[in-house]
Amino acid sequence: MSITSKNHIELLAPAGDWDCMRAAVANGADAVFFGVEKFNARARAHNFRMDELPEIMSFLHLYGVKGYLTFNILVFEDELEEARQLVEACIDAGVDAVIVQDYGLVKLIRELSPDFPIHGSTQMTITSPEAVEFTKPFGLELVVLGRENNLKQIRTIGEQARLPMEVFVHGALCVSYSGQCLTSEMWGGRSANRGECAQACRLPYDLMVDGVQKPMGDVAYLLSPKDMAALELIPELIEAGVRSFKIEGRLKSPEYVANVVSKYRAAIDRYFAGDKSKPTREEMRELEQSFSRGFTYGFLKGTNNKQLVDGTFPKSRGVYLGRVIQKLRDGVVCELEAPLKRGDGIVFDAGDPTKKEEGGRVYDLRKKGRKLENEARGGKIEIVPGRQDVDLSRVHVGDRIWKTNDPHLDKRLRATFETDKPYRQFPLQVKAVGGVGQPLKTIWTDKAGGHTVTVESEQHLEAANKRPLDEVLLKEQLGRLGGTLFYLEELQQHIAGEAILPIRELNRIRREAVKLLEAERQKPPVYRKHGSSTVISSPSAADSMLPAEAAREPRLIALCRSLEQVHAVLETHVQTIYADFEFIKQYPDAVRAVRSAGRAIVLATPRIHMPGENGYFNHLLKLQPDGVLVRNPAALYYFMKKRQEETEAYHPELIGDFSLNIANHKAVDVFLEAGCTRVTPSYDLNIQQMIDLLRQTDTAKTELVIHQHLPMFHTEHCVYCTFLSEGTDYTNCGRPCEQHRVSLQDRIGMSHPVRVDEGCRNTVYNAIEQSGSEYIPQFVELGVSTYRLEFLEESGDKVKEVISLYDRALKGQISGTQVWKTLKATNQLGVTRGQLVK
Repeated sequence: MSITSKNHIELLAPAGDWDCMRAAVANGADAVFFGVEKFNARARAHNFRMDELPEIMSFLHLYGVKGYLTFNILVFEDELEEARQLVEACIDAGVDAVIVQDYGLVKLIRELSPDFPIHGSTQMTITSPEAVEFTKPFGLELVVLGRENNLKQIRTIGEQARLPMEVFVHGALCVSYSGQCLTSEMWGGRSANRGECAQACRLPYDLMVDGVQKPMGDVAYLLSPKDMAALELIPELIEAGVRSFKIEGRLKSPEYVANVVSKYRAAIDRYFAGDKSKPTREEMRELEQSFSRGFTYGFLKGTNNKQLVDGTFPKSRGVYLGRVIQKLRDGVVCELEAPLKRGDGIVFDAGDPTKKEEGGRVYDLRKKGRKLENEARGGKIEIVPGRQDVDLSRVHVGDRIWKTNDPHLDKRLRATFETDKPYRQFPLQVKAVGGVGQPLKTIWTDKAGGHTVTVESEQHLEAANKRPLDEVLLKEQLGRLGGTLFYLEELQQHIAGEAILPIRELNRIRREAVKLLEAERQKPPVYRKHGSSTVISSPSAADSMLPAEAAREPRLIALCRSLEQVHAVLETHVQTIYADFEFIKQYPDAVRAVRSAGRAIVLATPRIHMPGENGYFNHLLKLQPDGVLVRNPAALYYFMKKRQEETEAYHPELIGDFSLNIANHKAVDVFLEAGCTRVTPSYDLNIQQMIDLLRQTDTAKTELVIHQHLPMFHTEHCVYCTFLSEGTDYTNCGRPCEQHRVSLQDRIGMSHPVRVDEGCRNTVYNAIEQSGSEYIPQFVELGVSTYRLEFLEESGDKVKEVISLYDRALKGQISGTQVWKTLKATNQLGVTRGQLVK
């Protein structure tokens, strides 16, 4: 999808409050994304109110800027009615699009309106052409690709799927795939899929290799990525077919928004002016000053695990100035690597950000003892901090110095949006027609907005005794547009004879025209509406109301991650085994073993699918399993397309897994209608939310995971490659994952296993197993018949013990409480009661 015009490019800015929105508009954003009180992925932002939507859209449209509402979270069953109300408010207010994660919400929106624009959020984990194709029946206007896609993959997705693409170009990077992180949910009950991420990736961890701690020096933040800054890559991204350039930062300051938006605006404009020069060092320093954990291209240039994570600090540092080379009585000496002024903020970095760091304002700068009045730009400089700011006894030679704040830069940035002047002005074409004895008819055309209004004089033109209305006079009076959104670009006058009109009438015409043009700009777009959607009942729910005795007999399914576990399960009565191995070459042995025992085998897909990875799906089909555990929409699209193309071939049953993020009955319907025979609800649901969902769903078509190590982070960043190899990616890392077992030990001593998949992606599993056994009676009463137990590192004997306990619980021989308490007693790390308890 080649981009040929600047009009096809969109610079998309974040706005957490009104000042940020003004900063975005003032500095050149084409569109702004924002959230309201509920239903957005930045619950900690100030956010706007739903009743402000008309005002927000009026303000944005006045300046020709689009406004997108972030609706990029999962919606629970009891929230669907509120969600419907918010969608209808967006439609009525003329919101230009909603950014959506939940496929159930997509279905709800389409039931309300066939043409209201929907953007597929990065939380949908769209990373391949097949994933884009899955969305097409819902009529999405645009998809936001995963941050993990590189330039080559972006180009491939655009060329094959042919849907406008949005890409993140600046801001914080999640170490986990968006929509696939459950860490915050597991540890603190604050779900990243609900906008409440507690940033567990920014915490320190010890690296455990084969059970032994590996010395890492001052590297402790093993999962904390640097920030993305793709300013230099704007030309390549445009040429790869990216339409929308997204800046992260709804929790950031308006100065940050002004700074970043202005830099990317300039870069895009330079490109279309034929200038492909790179940004200056000063531009990059100013970006670092607003917020930076160190900059990286992320994955845009391909995977480079060494460059993605620094590991020594998890927070914004600003601009690196240099190291302390000498201590003085009242300050320090530094070989400056960046400019520094009096009044700038600095911090001394001793290498341990968990401890209090010394910092404050620069009081004085000296060079060889002589005071500097102006900015110091380099060389050996004596830095004198404020006397009350810094305890110099805690500062050491070798400490790094960072400039954390530049008041002059902040003042300059605030001036862009803290002004009474309009943020932008647009050209007008005016045509004036008339003659003596007629009203003066003026036709005003707002070229940028595409609007034309006509204003006639209330008085007729009279014969001129002195200075008649000519082009100069009309330009002078009608062009007095200072303080408005407009400027006069062109005037055509067709006035017969020498005529005159009072100046006050010309002024009235001008003011009336401006008022009408502004009103035209502020009119909301009109969308078609079907009327209220039915959000309560599900077409698949009728069968779920069968009495419990008519439901199928409850059964256990075991998910195994080793052949030893598979053989152990075959010694039990469990009839269906799921295989989820690290390496695909192990699958044939699992299939043979299970088939020879006369049992059913289901093979799991990876959670992520990238361009060119269809070979994995092909391999699964060749093994002819009884079923495939589908973990991403791309896989579902691929297998259903195969069914349509190869009607005579063998096709396995498709079971939707938790990673499809199913949180309400409408999402259940989406995936059942797409081809799944059963689906697994999201792990974000607590017990009440799960029951609410099951009551609106055909429970015979659901499958619940009631025992597992919760998969927390799922990431393209490979811990094995980064810290156990000299390489940068899978091509040169030497595959340390095949020789070692790594885990991450947290602050309380729990070691969380890290496992790889065939695509070299890492999953960090919770150290402690969790159980939903207490709720088995409620689930059985609701008609749920399929229960999954997932194993990670358990021995064969442990696998058989766990299965036996759950089997007895399903038969009512022991209580669910006895199950998890027994497991806790026999497990070194213990068992929690699971994510359902919140």
